[in-house]
Amino acid sequence: MALTLEPIRWLINAGGEVLVLIMLVAMTLFAISLERWFYWRFTHRRARRVLIDAWVHRRDHTSWSALTLREVWTRELIERLRLPVPWLKLLIAICPLLGLLGTVTGMIQVFDSLSLTASGQARAMADGVARATLPTLTGMAVAVVGLLFVTRLEQIIRREDQRLHDRMARAVEDAHA
Repeated sequence: MALTLEPIRWLINAGGEVLVLIMLVAMTLFAISLERWFYWRFTHRRARRVLIDAWVHRRDHTSWSALTLREVWTRELIERLRLPVPWLKLLIAICPLLGLLGTVTGMIQVFDSLSLTASGQARAMADGVARATLPTLTGMAVAVVGLLFVTRLEQIIRREDQRLHDRMARAVEDAHA
């Protein structure tokens, strides 16, 4: 058991307790991201095929109520794809703030230890400052990687919204041709 907790102890020693919080937020962020990727690859594509088939098998495709129904169906499917995006954005916004919190608490510890020794050792202060800035670096790195994923996911959602409308219209044309 002691061997499995060693990396966490190292994190606490290297950057403080806040680094463990950043690690937990990062794990949550990447777990949700991985779930969205699996949803996109498997569940969403299957649901899209079912939706297009249901649209093609309708008798009416041109009336106002039919077009409204198509819009509602596509909006519901896209919203299921978009569902965790606000949570992902929240986790991304939390990461740099946690990093800043870790830096502030680390600097407080550095100044506290300097006031106790009253010798002002430059080496000890440099080590403490380096240790205190590690949470900010980690928080920013996690946020940047999270932003890359969310930006890509939003691009996929916008493209899928347009393609879904196009595929539904083309499927009806192909069925009547």
